[in-house]
Amino acid sequence: MEQYCILGRIGEGAHGIVFKAKHVETGEIVALKKVALRRLEDGIPNQVLREIKALQEIEDSQYVWNEASRTKELWRQLCLRRWSSCKASQMTLGTQTWKQYYLRRSELEFRMASGRPEDFTCRALAGHKGEIDDLAYISTSEYRFDGQDKSVVCTVSSDGTVRAWDLHEGMELWSSPVQSAALVNLVAYPRLQLVVTVDERGLIKVWEAENGCEKAAFLLPMYSSALEACDIPEGPLLLAACAEGALYTLTVPWLQLLSRVNVFPGNPTSLLCSPDRQWVFASTQNSDLSPEVFYTQSLLCRSEDETPASTTLPIWLTSRACWTPDEAARLMVMHRNDNGMQLVITTYELGSRKSRDRVEVLVRQIASFLLPDTMMPPHLMKGHGSQVILLVSGSELVLFTIHGLQLVAFQDHQRPITSMWVDQTRVITSSFDLSLRVYMWNKENKFPVLKSCYHLLGGSHRWASGFTHVESDSMSIVGVEARNIGTSILRSYYFQVRCG
Repeated sequence: MEQYCILGRIGEGAHGIVFKAKHVETGEIVALKKVALRRLEDGIPNQVLREIKALQEIEDSQYVWNEASRTKELWRQLCLRRWSSCKASQMTLGTQTWKQYYLRRSELEFRMASGRPEDFTCRALAGHKGEIDDLAYISTSEYRFDGQDKSVVCTVSSDGTVRAWDLHEGMELWSSPVQSAALVNLVAYPRLQLVVTVDERGLIKVWEAENGCEKAAFLLPMYSSALEACDIPEGPLLLAACAEGALYTLTVPWLQLLSRVNVFPGNPTSLLCSPDRQWVFASTQNSDLSPEVFYTQSLLCRSEDETPASTTLPIWLTSRACWTPDEAARLMVMHRNDNGMQLVITTYELGSRKSRDRVEVLVRQIASFLLPDTMMPPHLMKGHGSQVILLVSGSELVLFTIHGLQLVAFQDHQRPITSMWVDQTRVITSSFDLSLRVYMWNKENKFPVLKSCYHLLGGSHRWASGFTHVESDSMSIVGVEARNIGTSILRSYYFQVRCG
């Protein structure tokens, strides 16, 4: 191994990991397979001997392989098989070939899984004069390596401004004029390159992500308790919950009112859209009022005397909820049991039955389990795949199946976890201990296995009090680092691959 320099990770098989490497003296690019031999005293395992023999047999066919490796279709199929969750149309090639895309994306994933200091560039981005209350990526999550790739996030702050940041270049792109009240929430529409913000009084505004120009505004009667971006085939929508307990449906970008529904009168309402945007979960935390699920299309252009299609879930004292990414209509809700003493997680599947003049919402419970009495009430909850629930309780991250089987528990942070990012490849947690912890999924088993990989450190404890938020895209990780003087900065970690 000393004769080779590892350039990146190509893939992983049943018996080892394949790396892209370069011979130190000759510069020749090769593929190296690292096989774990745990008990050498027992000899070399049969499967390893079979693989060595197979490699020897194809050595004389190197010319044939070299010819095959130049074909477009081979690398296209390798891409589609390795990243089976992606469609060919979602892979942005630009001017590169399928082979270049495969090798570069493999190298990027290797770097993001390794987290070595040479794999990323860390920057501190300052500009806000108050605390950053929310952030969102405005760039698309596409993997592209044609020179057009960049990661852009927008932030809102108590200083009354919304700002855009280029994480690749490590610079602020624009800042809005100071608003009359602190901005507390935002949602992004990457496809439209729009950002929607709301201030502490309930004033909603739409901004162009490219230059920060204001496009439209809408004033709620009270402050907003939740915002949800809802991009559906009928057109992009904004769902806004008001502290008075009403749900407003607005068009984007012009913020025209389509409907207003009284959900929980007098109670702040939380909203959660399903991955396919067909369903909206509405709840009021720790209340005797049961949560409701709305059929999104029934919220469009509703007349005053028409009731939207919805169903009430037969539970109470709801505290958390999440949708499963791989089953668009599967909802997991954390609530109290009938006597109010224990926490339960119940999983539902939703459906609809359409008739000529109405839509009936169907709900079916498919699983339920009690959380352990020894576990503190979780304050964060996310779903992965169709079967896995991630819960954060204090400084502990715990994974369960929807039937209550505990898969793993991590206590990598020294102080409470403040936020959690979950996608198909990794999980990232932020903490008041001023670190981000990166975990990677291994999906070879019946249930996905999460592996703790590395941590990313923030600034000095002398100036900072910890990370409060974390988000990620295909090439970067960004956290909000709170300062002791009442302000916040962004701490970005940008991963790059060679384009040569």
